[in-house]
Amino acid sequence: MSKNKIFILLPDGIGLRNFAYTSFYKLGKELGFDVVFWNNTPFSLTNLGFNEIKIEKAKTHPLTDIYKNVKIQVELNLNIKNTNDNVYNTYRFPFSYSTLKNTIKSVAVQLLSKFYFSQSGLTKIRAKMNKEERKTLYYCQSLETLKKEKPALIFCTNQRPVLAIAPLLAAQDLGIPTACFIFSWDNLPKATMVVETDYYFVWSELMRKELLFYYPYIRSNQVFVTGTPQFETHFDTSKLFSREVFFKNNGLDLDKKYICYSGDDVTTCPDDSQYLEDVALSIRELNKKGYDLGIIFRRCPVDFSSRFDKVLANYNDVIVSVAPKWERKGEMWNTILPTPEDVILQANTIVHTEMVINLGSSMVFDYAAHNKSCAYINYDVDNKVLPNWFVSKIYKYVHFRSMPNEKAVIWLNNPSEIAFKIEKELNDSKETVRYAKNWFEIINQNPPQEASQRIWESIKKIIQ
Repeated sequence: MSKNKIFILLPDGIGLRNFAYTSFYKLGKELGFDVVFWNNTPFSLTNLGFNEIKIEKAKTHPLTDIYKNVKIQVELNLNIKNTNDNVYNTYRFPFSYSTLKNTIKSVAVQLLSKFYFSQSGLTKIRAKMNKEERKTLYYCQSLETLKKEKPALIFCTNQRPVLAIAPLLAAQDLGIPTACFIFSWDNLPKATMVVETDYYFVWSELMRKELLFYYPYIRSNQVFVTGTPQFETHFDTSKLFSREVFFKNNGLDLDKKYICYSGDDVTTCPDDSQYLEDVALSIRELNKKGYDLGIIFRRCPVDFSSRFDKVLANYNDVIVSVAPKWERKGEMWNTILPTPEDVILQANTIVHTEMVINLGSSMVFDYAAHNKSCAYINYDVDNKVLPNWFVSKIYKYVHFRSMPNEKAVIWLNNPSEIAFKIEKELNDSKETVRYAKNWFEIINQNPPQEASQRIWESIKKIIQ
C-alpha cells in the first residue's frame, strides 16, 4: 500500500466544484500526497493537469436502486417516529406510475418500506444493498484497480450516488480506509446518505450532531468537522476581475449598480419567473426615483427551461442574464456539470453586485463571505403554476432551523414591499450582514477559506 496515495472518488459531477476546481488538489500535492482522482464523470481531468483513473461503464445491480429508495423511505419514517415531526414527509419524492416498470418499482418500494420499518430492518436493507453490489462487474473492476494502485485511503466526494457503493465496498474488503464528504448543508435530514464509510467529513459541529442523530451506528470519532471547500474561491483575490473587465465581459452598464436574482430549479420554485418579474417591476420603480439599478439574473445551473424567456424579453431594460457556465452531458440533473470557469463567474458576480434575492438558497452564505446581504422571497403569487405548492413549505425544512436570528436575511413578504426593502438595504446593510455571518459560522467551520487545509490534515490523521 502506498503511504501517501489518496484516491479522490468522483462518483458523479457533484464533487468537481469542491475538489477539482478549488485549491484542494494543489494543496494536497504541496503537502506530499500522491493525489489521484478516481473519476466517474464525463469530464477529463487530465486537461486540468490532474492525475486521474477513469471509471468505465460503471453499473449498479438492478435491485440496488429499489433498496436505496426503501432505505430512504424507512429513514424518513423513523425520523418522524423519533422526532414526532412531520416535516420529513416533505422530503419525499412522489412515486412514479408512468410505465409498468415504474409501477412495479414504486409498489415494491412501498411494500418493502413497511416490512423493514425498524432500525433492525434498516440494517438488513443496507446489508442487502451491499450484498447485491458485491455481485457486480463494477465491484470486481474496482477490486482490480485498488489491488493494482494500492492507495492509502479512498475519499468519496459525495454521500448520495449509488455508483459510489461498489468502489467503497471494494476498498473496505481490501482493508483500505474509506471516507466520505457530506456535500451540502441540507442533506442529512433528507435521508440522502447512501454510502457507508469508515470516516465522515462534515461542514460544521451542527452537521456532526445531525450525522450522529440520524445515523446512530456512526461513532463520534469517525467524524471530522472541516468545513466545505465550496466557499474558498471567495477569498482568492487572484480569481477576481476588476469591475470594468467583469462588466465588459457580461454586457453590463458601468453606470448602473446591479443586484443579483439567483434562480431555483423548477421543483424547488415553480413560480420563479413571477418572482423575477416582481423584482424587475420594483427596480423600475426605484429607477423612477433616481436610482440607476439593474438585475443580473443567474439561473439555476440545472434549469434549462424556457420559463424565464418572456420576463427576460419584457424587462430587458433592467435584467441582464448571466448564465452559469455548466455543461450538459445528459438529460438527468446530475449529468449537468460545473466547469472551472463557472466557479470564477459566480464569485465575480457576487463581488460586482450589491445583494442577492432568491428563495431559500445557500447563496446567503456566498454573499455573507463578501459582506453582502441576501433577501429571501416569502410570499405566494396569485397565479401559481402548481396550486398545491406554497413558499411556507420551503422555510419549514430542517436546515433553516439553524438560522440564529431572522434578521440574517431580508424577508420579502409581498411584492409591494420589495422596492422599499431593497432601497433600505442598499443604504444600510450592516445589521443583516452581521447576522448572516453569524449564521454562516454556525453552518460552516470558520475560517471558511481553510477547509481544504483541514480536510488534508484530517486525512493525514487517518492514514497515520
